[in-house]
Amino acid sequence: MSDPGLWDDNKKAREITRKSKVVKDRIKSLKKLDELREEAEVMIELAEEDETNRELWSEVEDYINSLEEKIDKMELKFRLNGEYDDCNAILSIHPGAGGTESQDWADMLLRMYVRWAESHGYKVETLDYLPGDEAGIKRVTLLISGEYSYGYLKGEKGVHRLVRISPFDSSGRRHTSFASVNVIPEIDDDIEVDIDTGDLKIETYRASGAGGQHVNKTDSAVRITHIPTGIVVQCQNERSQHKNKKMAMMILKARLLELKKEARAEKIEELRGENKEIAWGNQIRSYVFHPYNLIKDHRTGLEEGNVQKVMDGYIDEFIEAYLKTGNKGRE
Repeated sequence: MSDPGLWDDNKKAREITRKSKVVKDRIKSLKKLDELREEAEVMIELAEEDETNRELWSEVEDYINSLEEKIDKMELKFRLNGEYDDCNAILSIHPGAGGTESQDWADMLLRMYVRWAESHGYKVETLDYLPGDEAGIKRVTLLISGEYSYGYLKGEKGVHRLVRISPFDSSGRRHTSFASVNVIPEIDDDIEVDIDTGDLKIETYRASGAGGQHVNKTDSAVRITHIPTGIVVQCQNERSQHKNKKMAMMILKARLLELKKEARAEKIEELRGENKEIAWGNQIRSYVFHPYNLIKDHRTGLEEGNVQKVMDGYIDEFIEAYLKTGNKGRE
């Protein structure tokens, strides 16, 4: 960063500055942990001088347990070393086939992720929202802003399966519903993605659902279709059509980057002879509310019997398990 010619290349300078901040933050965190370690050593020495003082030894034990938790969290954070892990996250949820039942399941997942984000101090903005006809949602896109939000949430991408007694079935039968979750990073405007404007179909329409009355008076919402890939992105968060278009283009760029990354990964898997079909049956996690209570992540094998806790946003154990085991070789 001390190179006088650093800012001759704006893109390179921004990238180096971003990486420098990440490294400085990690060094600062490690120094803080080292200070806490030194304090623990002092506490142990004092306790050893008075071995009969059970209260003092209890304080030492509590302090060391707290320090171990901080070390575990730091170790987990250090696993977030992917190219975009320190970026904000754009999270989208779409219900599968099944009408109201699956749309209600998508709404339950929305609540779960919003609660998780808020409990970690992340800012949540609704970029696009379409309510269901009777209940639930037909689609939603959130911008979750905060340190490493994409790194933590990237493992949530995939199909989520619900088994429960349907509240919409008068016969009280058990139903299985699916919803897909997609997570992409919010990328900088400086990142160049080759997009031919002739390949874009841009439409405007009146916003619906959450957002207040002001968004419904004009055609401020924007829908962009990338014709070659069929990718469709929508944004209706802002009053300004221009701002919505800018956000939609940013999401499109991120989706196209993701598509290129997946294409490279699929080619590698094909060369390895491990190419797998992507289908609704390949869910990453199952949420069973009946005939028993169990949430199981099929990638890590982690199981949790307290379904209410998870649906209230406590998904850290699943995120941590994925980062520690399921994330190997994926970045």
